[in-house]
Amino acid sequence: MPRASRRIETPPPHLVPDVLAPGLDLVFCGTAPSPISFRRRAYYANPGNAFWSTLHRVGLLPERLEPERYAEVLGHGIGLTDLNKTEYGSDHELSPEALDAASVRAKLRAHRPAAVAFTSKNAGALFFGVRDIGYGRQPPALVDTLDAALRDIAYFVLASPSGRARSWWRIEPWQEVAAFVEARRRARR
Repeated sequence: MPRASRRIETPPPHLVPDVLAPGLDLVFCGTAPSPISFRRRAYYANPGNAFWSTLHRVGLLPERLEPERYAEVLGHGIGLTDLNKTEYGSDHELSPEALDAASVRAKLRAHRPAAVAFTSKNAGALFFGVRDIGYGRQPPALVDTLDAALRDIAYFVLASPSGRARSWWRIEPWQEVAAFVEARRRARR
């Protein structure tokens, strides 16, 4: 039986805030902070989560950052956000009405990143409003379902870095998004 969601009616000002700026190479989007991330006020803070080690492993970051250093990703052209900014917990614990794809779309319109990478199939499916979604770069037919202002962004779905999802782990989608970002960085040099 699912536990009640952990809704924060008035989120504290430092409850894992968005890390966004105009023109980023890449924005990672998850569903919501885990209980450990909520307590530590840091993205992907559970020691069993492979997010930070994977960013370094695939070359998106020159070193492995500790979760509390999450804001430093901006210096590498990377941003962070979640679909749910008012609750924390596992996906099955979250209230459907708190998963706010419209808010994420508004943030993307405002900041115009080159790419968005959803850190789980669930996050990608919720954003696009579909039941199932594949890993990797999303096809034009799916991207074309978004409004015109969002269609020039590349969208990727990654295998979840959560320790709970280890049996579904695949690094290849992460490598694909890293190659996209590297090509973008090379083009600017």
